[in-house]
Amino acid sequence: MALTGRAALLAALGSLPVGIWEPSWTGILAVNAPLAVACACDFALAAPVRRLGLTRSGDTSVRLGDTADVTLTVTNPSRRPLRARLRDAWPPSTWQPGTETTASRHRLTVPPGERRRVTTRLRPTRRGDRQADRITIRSYGPLGLFSRQGTHKAPWTVRVLPPFTSRKHLPSKLARLRELDGRTSVLTRGEGTEFDSLREYVPGDDTRSIDWRATARQTAVAVRTWRPERDRHILLVLDTGRTSAGRVGDAPRLDASMDAALLLAALASRAGDRVDLLAYDRKVRALVQGRTAGDVLPALVSAMATLEPELVETNARGLTATALRTSPRRSLIVLLTTLDAAPIEEGLLPVLSQLTQRHTVLLASVADPHITEMAKARGNVDAVYQAAAAAQAQSERHRTAEQLRRHGVTVVDATPDDLAPALADAYLALKAAGRL
Repeated sequence: MALTGRAALLAALGSLPVGIWEPSWTGILAVNAPLAVACACDFALAAPVRRLGLTRSGDTSVRLGDTADVTLTVTNPSRRPLRARLRDAWPPSTWQPGTETTASRHRLTVPPGERRRVTTRLRPTRRGDRQADRITIRSYGPLGLFSRQGTHKAPWTVRVLPPFTSRKHLPSKLARLRELDGRTSVLTRGEGTEFDSLREYVPGDDTRSIDWRATARQTAVAVRTWRPERDRHILLVLDTGRTSAGRVGDAPRLDASMDAALLLAALASRAGDRVDLLAYDRKVRALVQGRTAGDVLPALVSAMATLEPELVETNARGLTATALRTSPRRSLIVLLTTLDAAPIEEGLLPVLSQLTQRHTVLLASVADPHITEMAKARGNVDAVYQAAAAAQAQSERHRTAEQLRRHGVTVVDATPDDLAPALADAYLALKAAGRL
């Protein structure tokens, strides 16, 4: 039997089974009156949403790749129990792909006059400050037929810090530093510029290190040992211009440069040197100065967290002038920038002498490992053309690096995985040679 419009409506509401007679309006009202009363009571018994109190606590910073827990405390001031579903909204880059639906939604029950906590676990996929968005709460009655819904704001910011993956290289570099300082049984002779101690001559020692006066006062030949100078100043200069936005693998070049800068800062601060940071393209993006050895690494990590590549050409003259103002005395200037021919030849080389005549300059650049793979390609015409293009690109980088070396610049050109340890090794080599 076909249903009329009114019977179909009642069947959809669950009031009538399908296929029964067409009732009168009196019958409809008689059947639906209890349902209407139940819905009204359910709506009335649902706890109000607008009067809820919401506060946050938890983590305020997290390293990229780790998890952060942010706790939301929900206070129910009404006389009715709160049965609710809650959505704690955050930017998409706060979650791993596909996990937002389960991680941001919660069910909770809060008795009258009490409070309950729910914890949202974040796993950010990008650096920077991530701010909480709206909190949407849907409060249900005891029957679950009707609900009240509202939104709240509970501000909270989680700063996503650089991951510092090169930290794993720090123990080996510190061991090399202790070797330079003479604090282990392996002594490096003739290195450094500060006198450390005297010891007895052993075959193989550099005869230039013999202290003849001390030898005359004792029966054995004495040699001088040296240690690297301390309290040197190092300025890390991050180029945040257009070339730092180029992606190498899954991350921009800027991220690899920051990772290398953090390893060098950790090593230099342990060596007793003072480390500052300047991030620049056409204006200063970050500046960290005058921090103690214990505070410098957290300060650098926090300053780097919000840095993003700017799609503008770096002003080399402005960068040089700012670096000179930041380091008025002789320092080691570490430029983390590109080795592309055009930015170097047209931007940096004309003003490079202003840096090299007063400071020791070290330039570190991120190389693309895909270029190395292309250079090895063979087997067909396309592969040969790719290899030729890669060889030309490598030749241009080598030529640019040689130009810089002729101006007295130490150049480190390495892939993202190798840049941090290579930069640390270059620093230790300069320190061992007494150039700092």
